Amino acid sequence: MAEMAFQQGVTCIVMDEKDNVTTLLADMKKGASVVYTKGNQTCELTLQEDVHFGHKVAIALINPGEEVKKYGEVIGAATTTILPGEHVHVHNIEGIRGRGDKRSEV
Repeated sequence: MAEMAFQQGVTCIVMDEKDNVTTLLADMKKGASVVYTKGNQTCELTLQEDVHFGHKVAIALINPGEEVKKYGEVIGAATTTILPGEHVHVHNIEGIRGRGDKRSEV
């Protein structure tokens, strides 16, 4: 397993360079700036709504039907457009694992 070093001031983590979400390391309010590292790049994003510790936030535009990726793996598909900085949870994604009708082509 790859070792990850966390920089001071980082408020959320991206687990894999393929991810389109980040995970918050604290409760944060709408308008707060979150800082994360993706690959060798440090990025900043403004939250569009309040989000709790451990929840996901989009770091890129995710269109309806598009795969949501965390840990470099598909964890679901967007049911609506999800803008960068928006909370990503059961209200805007659906599980697709184990569903033949939602299986992605590899």
